[in-house]
Amino acid sequence: MFRRILVANRGEIALRVIRAAHELGVETVAVYSKGDEGAPYLDLADEAICIGPAASALSYLDIPRIIAAAEVGDVEAIHPGYGFLAENAHFAEVCRSCNVTFIGPPAEVIANCGDKARAKELARSAGVPVVPGSEGTVDNVEEATRIAAEIGYPVIVKAVSGGGGRGMRVAHNEVSLRSGFSSAQAEAAAAFNDGTVYVEKFVENPRHIEVQILAGADGEVVHLGERDCSVQRRHQKLIEEAPSPALDDDTRARIGAAAVAFAKAADYRNAGTVEFLLDKNGDFYFIELNARIQVEHPVTEMVSGIDLVQWQLRIASGEPLDFGQDDVQLSGHAIEFRINAEDPERNFAPAPGRIEVLALPGGRGVRVDSHVIAGYEIPRFYDSMIAKVIVYGKDREEALRIARRALREIRVEGPGLATTTGLHLRILGQAEFVNGAADTSFLERYLES
Repeated sequence: MFRRILVANRGEIALRVIRAAHELGVETVAVYSKGDEGAPYLDLADEAICIGPAASALSYLDIPRIIAAAEVGDVEAIHPGYGFLAENAHFAEVCRSCNVTFIGPPAEVIANCGDKARAKELARSAGVPVVPGSEGTVDNVEEATRIAAEIGYPVIVKAVSGGGGRGMRVAHNEVSLRSGFSSAQAEAAAAFNDGTVYVEKFVENPRHIEVQILAGADGEVVHLGERDCSVQRRHQKLIEEAPSPALDDDTRARIGAAAVAFAKAADYRNAGTVEFLLDKNGDFYFIELNARIQVEHPVTEMVSGIDLVQWQLRIASGEPLDFGQDDVQLSGHAIEFRINAEDPERNFAPAPGRIEVLALPGGRGVRVDSHVIAGYEIPRFYDSMIAKVIVYGKDREEALRIARRALREIRVEGPGLATTTGLHLRILGQAEFVNGAADTSFLERYLES
């Protein structure tokens, strides 16, 4: 096991990694920007190093600054968390060239999985169902319209390097495809410095299902069940749960096996998430593999009893898995609610500020992952998530009851502050969600009603 690691991230996920490392007896070095100076979680690391101004491009995304901090901190490995450099193949390669272990998959695997067109090719080779569409990238709108005519509308244009809903456009006819194609390219180029796109059939009103996998240092792969991430707004997830209420036992077994098959075809290592769309007929299609820990990983930890972040460190240090697929025992039901500093009444506009009153829930069946305390000033520079409330029950009905109680206990108050807590409580009153029938269009339809 490593002696000392650097956490190349901030906020809740940085604290999550620090805690996991300390439980394994590993020292931690935290990095922070001027925008996070004085953040309370920094005191829990063994050392904290400032890496630059508040702007992410000059701090958390600046590879030379991160590597310099690793050298100053005398670390053996770097955990990237999620976001920022977590799926940056170049960063993983730089770590390797500097003899620092990247706590994640190898650079080549990140590159192959991060390129959505190449990932689809890998899925096909592994016999994993994929959404019909272009065989690879699409260079011009004429080629896009030809493919759309073959597979039928609606179609979706997607950025190869995309994420978070950027570089994506849905087209229901040739006119909207012609206008959406160029705008998707432009948005992708601005967001990811890569305007490459591909085209595929748009699956209307699907469920978003993802499967957690772990691949040991020896290449052995297991899955830890699925999560349902269908409650989302503009492709940004708000509520996630495990297991999915949409799957029967047969589909659950097949989608888990498909995730493992893809991971093996990709020669994957460490923790990852294989994402699928589930259509109204119960058929599922591969979307992508996220080569990192996910925001929603706690729901899998709750139903499996397996610490995913600790296993990231163990695998990166060279350990094989000490359990097989038959040893994985999933029980109960877990649901995660993202508490963001956003105002749902103002089109989810960011609403940061100083937290003057803070009360987070506790009690039986409640886990809270958060880095904030009373008096904390939420920075305006970064993601607006301030806490994750995860509830667990023996079944989904009990988990929902605990969720209602836990969310009512939350108080986050201060000038200008607003959160998504009230929205979550309203969703818990909607029959479609309570009955486990919410698809990816649910929240948009609810907000418009």
